[in-house]
Amino acid sequence: MTVTSNISAPELSHGSENPSLKNPIADRQSRSWIAALAKFRNISARRSSFEIAITVLPFIALWGITATLVLHGYWFGLILTVPAAGFLVRLFILQHDCGHGNLYARRSMNDWIGRVIGVLTFTPYDYWRRTHAIHHASAGNLDRRGVGDVDTLTVREYRALSRWGRLRYWLYRHPVVMFGLGPAWLFVAQYRLPYGLMRAGMQPWVSTIATNLGIAAPFALMIWLVGASTFFLVQVPITLMAASAGVWLFYIQHQFEETHWSEESDWDFQHAALEGSSHYDLPPLLRWFSGNIGIHHVHHLSPKIPFYRLSEVLKEHPELRNVSRLTLRQSLGCVKLVLWDENAKRLVSFRDERLARLAAPA
Repeated sequence: MTVTSNISAPELSHGSENPSLKNPIADRQSRSWIAALAKFRNISARRSSFEIAITVLPFIALWGITATLVLHGYWFGLILTVPAAGFLVRLFILQHDCGHGNLYARRSMNDWIGRVIGVLTFTPYDYWRRTHAIHHASAGNLDRRGVGDVDTLTVREYRALSRWGRLRYWLYRHPVVMFGLGPAWLFVAQYRLPYGLMRAGMQPWVSTIATNLGIAAPFALMIWLVGASTFFLVQVPITLMAASAGVWLFYIQHQFEETHWSEESDWDFQHAALEGSSHYDLPPLLRWFSGNIGIHHVHHLSPKIPFYRLSEVLKEHPELRNVSRLTLRQSLGCVKLVLWDENAKRLVSFRDERLARLAAPA
């Protein structure tokens, strides 16, 4: 995915500096956000290399220490899988920035680092990069759903489903599936084939097959070194926790009550970026492990900004702090929001839909 730097967008201006405004899109008179944020796109190869080192090395160390402790019968060592999973999430953010060409000036260097990290994250880099480009080009567009996003139905579409169709959607949206079984399926099984791009040429197939082979080689080596039982006791919880955390972050980035969805004719890149992507205002430690990806509205507005510079944008443009802002506590309430109400222009729960249907005149 030669990602969103190649996606053009109409100019968006902002006329009020009042940080209490929910959305600076309301006034379009003074400046283009794209132009205002351009200076934050500068890449520091030294900083990028440092970020890679302080993520990869602790992950490898934690994995090795945990395996050694478990191998010698010290089961309490499994507690280290929790921070190891945190570093694996951060590795995915680094891979994500490689996909946007944000870590190094050379495209090829970003790509090869992304491919190597993809072996650790179980994510075929080139295949994922293409689906992620589609996500950026169509986020919030009702007419272009289905690739690189969380499946979201409108109230009208949901009501048109058969009873079996509604049950399937209810199961898909259930938290146990969405944040438990689903992430495991996505990273362990679905990413082994280029679903959605099977007829899009050879690259998605080469990406998935090469990643599968890349995963198999270190797996075989580690099983030979520590044994199958120790290997899976360490690797499985790390993978599953990181997968669930990653899906949770992606979910919260776009699935909140006052998000933005519109039809193709009304869809606007910058509106979708600022209104349809959240500012997930996490505590500092979680913000570090998630690589500032919670500042997602800024990321969608200007995807070429390196993750380590996103916080600088909020410091220089404090009016963006309260745009689509969600705290950790507030985000928990987003789990129940599953349907887009085209009339109210907000996400609603199954309960909201049912009550509205019962209250409607016959």
